[in-house]
Amino acid sequence: MIGLAYLAVQALSFAGILVIDHRWKLAAFRAPAATALAVTASVALLLTWDVLGVRSGVFFRGQTDFMTGLLVAPEIPLEEVVFLAFLSHLALVCATGVVTAVEHVSARREGERP
Repeated sequence: MIGLAYLAVQALSFAGILVIDHRWKLAAFRAPAATALAVTASVALLLTWDVLGVRSGVFFRGQTDFMTGLLVAPEIPLEEVVFLAFLSHLALVCATGVVTAVEHVSARREGERP
C-alpha cells in the first residue's frame, strides 16, 4: 500500500489543478483538444530528455518504498510520466491564468475610464 503513496499524491495534486482549471476554464475545460495536444507533446519531449539522460548515465531511478516499482522504460518509473503530465498541465493552467488575470485587470481599467 505504501508503494502507491507517491502516485496517490500526484493524482491528488493533478485533481486539484483540474478543479482550478474547471473553475476558471483555463486549459482543458476551455480548449480540450489543444490542451491534450500540448500536454502530450510536452510529455513526449520531456520523456525524450529523460531517455537521453538515462542513456548517458546522468539520470537513474532512486530506490524508495513510496513508488510502485512499475517501469515504463529502463530507469523511468510510471510516476515520472504522471509527474510530467501534471507539470505540463500545471504550466498551461498557470500561463493561461496569468493571461486571463491580466486581461481581466485591463478590462476593468478600461471600464473605469470616462
